Parts: sequence; structure tokens; C-alpha cells
Amino acid sequence: MAKDDYTAIIEIKDVSKSFGAVHALSGVDATIHEGEFFSLLGPSGCGKTTLLRLIAGFEQTTGGTITIAGKSMKDIPANKRPTNMVFQSYAIFPHLNVAENVGYGLVRKKLGKDKMAKEVEQALTMVDLAGYGERKAHELSGGQRQRVALARALVMRPKVILLDEPLSALDKKLRDQMQHELRSLQKSLGITFILVTHDQEEALIMSDRIAVIFDGKIAQLASPEELYRRPVTRKVASFIGVMNFLEATATGGGDAPYRLSIPALGDVEIPTAQAPAGLSAGQINVVGVRPEMFTIVDDDTGGFEREVQGTVTGTDYYGDMTYYTVALEGASDPVTISMRNTAGRVVAREGAKVTVGWGADSIVLLE
Repeated sequence: MAKDDYTAIIEIKDVSKSFGAVHALSGVDATIHEGEFFSLLGPSGCGKTTLLRLIAGFEQTTGGTITIAGKSMKDIPANKRPTNMVFQSYAIFPHLNVAENVGYGLVRKKLGKDKMAKEVEQALTMVDLAGYGERKAHELSGGQRQRVALARALVMRPKVILLDEPLSALDKKLRDQMQHELRSLQKSLGITFILVTHDQEEALIMSDRIAVIFDGKIAQLASPEELYRRPVTRKVASFIGVMNFLEATATGGGDAPYRLSIPALGDVEIPTAQAPAGLSAGQINVVGVRPEMFTIVDDDTGGFEREVQGTVTGTDYYGDMTYYTVALEGASDPVTISMRNTAGRVVAREGAKVTVGWGADSIVLLE
């Protein structure tokens, strides 16, 4: 779908929120598209949960506007908004069975017993819990409790599902499974999901777009690939995955390529398209390179656009991958290099002299 074809379901314009002297959010702008999986990502205390609660109506903005489906949410209470929240704790009522938990919000709609039972069973089927209606809350696993909470949100047929770190209490294996299940469910339903998470990997796996938030402001809003490959600041680059930072000086820019001098790597030209918009050469004193963008060259690897010499100072073997720390002449700190352990590839040991291959397109220019 072309970018211009997206339909906005939520518009957030110049939103701020203060709690006394504490400014939780300041000047937040974002458009969330209909049917997308959108994540609010950032460290604890950055304002991401506050923004979710503002969308839900559990808090009111100090300034700015939020519209949902073209309607201003000013003074609209949470129970009148076309949203539904899945909380971190799931908030499953222990004295009710699964069907009663899922149907709790339908009671005030006075649908009738048969109609309500049908709606509940349809919601349970959506989350792969058909036939679980009579189960007691204490008989459910963590993953099943998460699905019940999701079914309770879905049964109300909201335009937007709000997810407040719903997977954080699960063990890693179940969390990984639920990430894929949630994403698959969202795609099949076509409902807008907004996820709050501090887990970078979770956001990258599940999202169509991610808003990275620091100190109450959106630092970058982009697709997972763009955030990872082209972060606009050092802070975003270090928060999303692992990044090697190397000292650099630059000239050029504007309509001309950037000419970089990187003591650890040498001199290289970078097209302006590879830099954040509006970045001037004078702002560049560091560049980034992801660990997988470096390669330890062996006889089977082949030639590289550029090569430098280094010494292995540390080796961490993870089975499928090995992570090396390698000292490069001219670099103040060793760089991290990740290599997949393919058949026949020998793991380099500490102290080994190695050739490191890299390419100009692996360089990330940062403010």
C-alpha cells in the first residue's frame, strides 16, 4: 500500500501531560494508521505508558489534542471511547470462569443470554481458546490468561486495542510464542494494536512502525528496519540493538557526499541519503556500525570493499553465533563483530590477528 493510501485512526497533535512539576510528555505528535501494529518503545519512565493512558482516556491531556476515528476525545471518558485495554497484570477476575471474564463488559449491553454466549465463544475462538468457557481462572496458564484478557478486549469490538506490556510477566519461550501469535491475530483481524514495551526485540518483531520515546518526547518514529538501519541519533542507535561507535570527522554534505575520516577505518565517501535529513558535516563527530556489518575475513569469505587489520581481544560463543571484540588500530575502544557459525567456519581465538571487512553502506551517520 502506498504511504498516501493509509487511513489515520488516531491523530496525536502537540500532546503534553504534566503531573504537578513533572512533565511526563511534551509536544508529542504522531499519526497511527488504521489496521497497523504500532509500538511505543522506550526505557522506564519515558512517558510511553502515560501516552497509552491518554489514548485510553484514563488520563486527560494537559495540552494538545487526541482524535480517534476523526472524533476529538476531549472530555470523552474511557468507557465511551472506541478502545479497549489489555493490562500488564491481565486483571482476570479470580471468582469468575473464563466465559464470565470475557463477557464481563457485555453485561451492560443487555444482549440476552444466547447472544452474549455466542459473542463470548466467537472471541474465545479468535484467541484459540474455544471450549475453555467453563475453566476457572486459577486453572489457566500464563499464556492462557493473556489470551483471556485479549478476548475480553476483542469481544467489545473496539477500533483500537491498547496493550500495556502484556507479555512482560511470561517466561522467554512463552513470550516469544505469544509475540508471534499476537502479531498473527492482529493481521487476521485488521484491528489497530498499540503496544507499550521497553523490549527492543519485541517491538522490532511485532510492529509495523515504532515510536521511540525518551524523556517525554518522540526521538524517532519509523519502521523497524529504518530504526535499526538508519537511527537518527546516537541515543536511538544505542537503544535499538548493539552499535559500535567510532570517532569521525566530516566535510561536504548538502548536495555533495559526506567525506568522512574515521581513524579506525580510514577515509570514505557517504551519500547524503545515508544521513538524517538536515544533518550538517559539522555535527558529525561519531559514526555507527552494527556488529553484523563487520566480517572477519577468511579464505572462503572473498574480497571486501574495504579491509582493516585487527586483533581479537575476546570471544563469546553462542552456538549459532560468535561475538568477537576486536581491537582496531586508531579506535579508542574495541569493536563488536558478530559472525554466524556456518559449517566449516573456525572460531577465532583471543589474540588472533584478523582481517576485518566492511563496506561504506554499513556506516550510519548520527547527530
